[in-house]
Amino acid sequence: MHPHPVRFYALLLAFAVLACRPLSAEEGWIPLFNGKDLTGWTPKFAKHPLGENFADTFRVEDGILKVAYDRYDKFDRQFGHLYTNLPYSHYLLRLEYRFTGTPMPDAPEWAGRNSGVMLHAASPLTMTVEQEWPVSMEVQFLCTDTQAGRQTGNVCTPGTHLEFDGRLNTAHIIDAHDSTLSPMETWVAVEVEVRGHDEIIHRINGVEVLRYQHPQLDPGDPDAQRLLAAGAPLHLSSGHIALQAESQPVWFRNIRIKLLSP
Repeated sequence: MHPHPVRFYALLLAFAVLACRPLSAEEGWIPLFNGKDLTGWTPKFAKHPLGENFADTFRVEDGILKVAYDRYDKFDRQFGHLYTNLPYSHYLLRLEYRFTGTPMPDAPEWAGRNSGVMLHAASPLTMTVEQEWPVSMEVQFLCTDTQAGRQTGNVCTPGTHLEFDGRLNTAHIIDAHDSTLSPMETWVAVEVEVRGHDEIIHRINGVEVLRYQHPQLDPGDPDAQRLLAAGAPLHLSSGHIALQAESQPVWFRNIRIKLLSP
């Protein structure tokens, strides 16, 4: 028996609609960056008030979120971060980064070819005007010829500690494994799996390079001390996501998040 023509074409239309749905929507991925402007994000630079995008450092060109320094006279330790307006707890984060250009000449040597994304970052509302980094964990991004390390995907811990290999680790940097430094002008894919306070996993170009557990505030750090004094919990289970501007031009694209069940 032939199907009713109206029903047949309705089925065809339904299949066509499903086929044309964006893959991100189909898989539950939510864009954090719209490719047009900084909607959904807030900048904070050391020595500047919250919300001031100093010297148009964070800008959108050709669908790419760029960190640029062509309008600076000098860097002067004006470290910047671009925060998601919302905090997150359990999620997968995916993005791509690409280093380009040259670092500012007066920046610290380690800041060249160095950037990252901050996880469980304290609200920028808690930062002092002079504060250079948020209390957070950083997925560190590096490329060839950097002075900051020998692999990408390390974790840095401004104002925080974490557990690694089953014990509390108070080092400021814990190196990734099985990751190499890509050349300048190369797009690198990053995925971070964040499970609240339980565990965080770094993946570079699809390969796991680091995992650690139980992020927490460092009671000996002055910025963390201010948070603790204000009533913040010692254990970190959520926070903002923030992209870095550390004196080195860097590009970001395809920034998206997939929320996970606790």
